Amino acid sequence: MLRGLEIEKIDHLAANPASLQESPFQSEIPEVFADLISAYAADCLRPHFVNVPGTVPASGNPDCLVVGFSINHQANHNQLLNTCNAALVHGGIFLGWTETYQTRKASLKNRHSKLIFPVAYAWDAIWHRFLPKVPILGAAHDWAFGSEQRLMSKVEMIGRLYAAGFELLAEKIIDGKQYFVAQKTTAAIQAESPTYAPLVKLKRVGLRGREFHIYKFRTMYPYSEYLQEMVFSQNNLQVGGKFKDDFRISKFGRFLRKIWLDELPMVWNLVRGDIKIVGVRPLSRHYFNLYSEELKTKRTQFRPGLLPPFYADLPKTLEDIMASEMKYLQAYEKSPFKTDMRYFFKILSNIVLKGARSA
Repeated sequence: MLRGLEIEKIDHLAANPASLQESPFQSEIPEVFADLISAYAADCLRPHFVNVPGTVPASGNPDCLVVGFSINHQANHNQLLNTCNAALVHGGIFLGWTETYQTRKASLKNRHSKLIFPVAYAWDAIWHRFLPKVPILGAAHDWAFGSEQRLMSKVEMIGRLYAAGFELLAEKIIDGKQYFVAQKTTAAIQAESPTYAPLVKLKRVGLRGREFHIYKFRTMYPYSEYLQEMVFSQNNLQVGGKFKDDFRISKFGRFLRKIWLDELPMVWNLVRGDIKIVGVRPLSRHYFNLYSEELKTKRTQFRPGLLPPFYADLPKTLEDIMASEMKYLQAYEKSPFKTDMRYFFKILSNIVLKGARSA
């Protein structure tokens, strides 16, 4: 299971093997998928099995769609997932599998000795994880190895499902393959093209409630932005107002956050005038909507900042954070320069002398 993520079975999908046995499609479906349907989607009466890329039905509206080939075998992963979404009835179940970084690493470890494994793993990561994500080199990789060699993290797999209008019901590694069971909850989202580059731009709510892009060094896996509501509902917030046990953050990303390098590109936002030196933290739309209406209105009257009042007051809970921001904004409204100077030196003192850090 993902660290910090617990998948709960939906009550109306409780196991009922009898309903599967009555299905005329059972003989067409591999045993591993039949077991998953029995465990997580026993209410499916019309499962449709597809084992050849490009043959997902454009209509017919089955209540259960099983894709037998790896998602990696499709050059355009999102196109496949969107097609599956369009084919299913609302609330329909989608089952499939893919090869992730984690399952590939385990496979290489089983195939090679302890001496050879580090070299084999490094070589495989360069060719099948990093090069496919580099413009031009990615096309060359597909020509040489085929699109089925493109790997993705488990987080990216789940994020792509949510971007395609699905909700994850269960995920399980079986025989070295990452299987998933998902339910259609909405039409596919018309998402912006994700970037795999080290530098990312993220939508944030700014002055007058307008959205703008802030620039940061990547600390999360691609498609993490589509999982924000899921992480909040599963894990809630921890001390300091950050998401608790956020599995979307990579190991290298945690290191960047610890030494503050991830926010260095925001200096460009400062130069452009999107933000100022001291001010409330620029928030995503989802996080912004967790705030009270009064504070949301007050926030949008001023530009957000690079150094938030969080580091001056060191609040613990979301309520404490909102109180801290309201206190700053009210003071700034009365005396902008004096307030920012006072907060700047207090923030600097807490960071340098007390080692204040974001949670």
